[in-house]
Amino acid sequence: MSPSDVVAHLTKPARVFDREMEWADLVRFVCDPSPGATLGLVSGQRRQGKTFLLEAVAKAADGFYFDGHAAAEAETLQRLAERFGEHTRATHPPRWQRWEDAVDALLALGDQRPVPVIIDNFPDLVGPSPALPSVIHGAYRRLHQVGRNNRARLILSGGIPSLMRRLFSGPSSLHQLASLELLVRPFDFREAARFWGIRSPRLAVQVHAVVGGTPAYRGDLVCDDAPTGPDDFDAWVCRTVLNPRVPLFWEARNLLEEENHANRALSHSTLVAIAAGRSTPGEIAERIGAQLTDVSHVLAVLQNRGLLHAEPDAFRPALTRYRIAEPLLAFEQSVAWPHRAAIEQEDAADVWQRARATFDSAVAAPRFAQLCRDWATAHAGPDTFNGAPEAAVRGTVSGPVGHPRLDADVVVRGNVGGRPGVLLSVGLARWNETMDIPHLERLRQALSDLGTSGEDTNGAVPACYSGIGFGPELRAAEARGEVLLIDVDRLYHGE
Repeated sequence: MSPSDVVAHLTKPARVFDREMEWADLVRFVCDPSPGATLGLVSGQRRQGKTFLLEAVAKAADGFYFDGHAAAEAETLQRLAERFGEHTRATHPPRWQRWEDAVDALLALGDQRPVPVIIDNFPDLVGPSPALPSVIHGAYRRLHQVGRNNRARLILSGGIPSLMRRLFSGPSSLHQLASLELLVRPFDFREAARFWGIRSPRLAVQVHAVVGGTPAYRGDLVCDDAPTGPDDFDAWVCRTVLNPRVPLFWEARNLLEEENHANRALSHSTLVAIAAGRSTPGEIAERIGAQLTDVSHVLAVLQNRGLLHAEPDAFRPALTRYRIAEPLLAFEQSVAWPHRAAIEQEDAADVWQRARATFDSAVAAPRFAQLCRDWATAHAGPDTFNGAPEAAVRGTVSGPVGHPRLDADVVVRGNVGGRPGVLLSVGLARWNETMDIPHLERLRQALSDLGTSGEDTNGAVPACYSGIGFGPELRAAEARGEVLLIDVDRLYHGE
C-alpha cells in the first residue's frame, strides 16, 4: 500500500465531529514514510476533544496510546508497561525501572513501519518526573547517532500551549525536534451551532454566550441536552448551567482551581471586573481596589493559562484591553456567581428571571460583538471590506473637545495593495437594539475624527452589526452603498 493509500485509508470516524484539518494534519504526521523518528506536540485547553481525537488516530493507524495521570513515577511506569504489554501481545509485560528504558521501548515500535506512539496528558507525567523531557531528547539523539531506520511518530499531548512551551524549554528543548505542533481550539461559532444542532442564528448566539465552542460541554456536562428551539433557551439555562445537579454548573469554578490560594481571590475579582466591562489594567485595578502591579501579575497568569485574551486598542496600540476567553467563565462571573446562594435555595426560573437582563447586557452583548469580530476575519467575503481583513478588535475614537468618545466594537484592519494595517472598517455591534441612521451618523463622525487625527480613512467602510435588525432609513443607506449591515443570519450563513 502506497503512502497516499495509507493516508486515504485512515478515514476520520463519524463520531469525531468536524476537526477535518486537525485529523488531516495528524494523519499526515503518523503516516509519513520518511526515515527517522519524529515528534509531534498537541496542545489545547481542557475539554476540547484532544483525547477523543488522538484515541481515534491511534486506533485507525494501529498505534499505541497511553493516557497519563498524575501519579508516582513507579506507578506510572508499571501502568505504562502493562499497556505496552497489551499492545505488543507480550506474555509478560516488561518491568521498567527508569523512563530511559520505557522511552527506548516505545520508540522501538517504529523500527518496522511508521507508527503513532501517543502519550496523552504529558504534563501530568512531568510533575513527578521532571527529567522526562530530557530523557526523550536523549533517546532521539541516540537514534540519530546510531543511524537506526526508526519511524516512530511520537505525539506528546497536554494542556495549554504556554504550559507545553515551559515544559519543553531549556537546553534539551523538544521544540527543536518537533515537526508537528498542533493546537486543538474550541469550535468556531458556526461549527459550534452545527455541533449543538441549532438552526436559529439568534439562539446560536445565546447558547454560544453560555458554553462557547467547547465540545465536551454538550456530551459530558449536560448529557446532550440542547435547546429544542428559541422558546426553549430560558428553560435550557435553568435545567443546565443554573442547575447544581448538572456538572456544567460547577465547571467554571474548575477552570480556576489550578490557581494557588494567594492568587485565587484576586483572580476572581479581576474576572468580575472584566465581566463588568473594565477591560484595561488601570480600570480593573480601580474597580477592585488593588495595586496595578498585583493586577498586572494576575492578568499575565490568567492570559498564560488561556483564560484571558489581550488585545491592543485599534487606535491606541499602547493600550491593552483584556477579555475573558471562555464564555462559560464570563457567564459565571456575571450571572451565576452573584446569584449563587439563591440558585441553590430557590427555583432556578425565578433566579433566571432576575438575572436575564444582566445576561443580555453583560454576557450576550459582548459575546455577540466578539462573534462579529470573528466573522470579519474568518467568514466575510473577499469584497466585503474592499481588502483582505487581517485583524478585528475594539477601538476607542477620541475626537476633538466637545465630540463624544466612540467605543467602536468592530475595527477591521487589513491589507490593500500590499499595504498592511490599512483601516478597512469601523463598526458598532448592538445585540438587543434595532439600529438606524443615528448609529451611522456616529460612525461617520468617528471616521471624520479619525481622519483629522491622521488616520487614513479612505475606503474605510462604516458597518452596523445587529442582533435584532435595522430601521428603514439605515436600509436605504445600505442600498445607496453608504453602510455595511450584518444581521445574525449573515453572521452565521453569509459573507
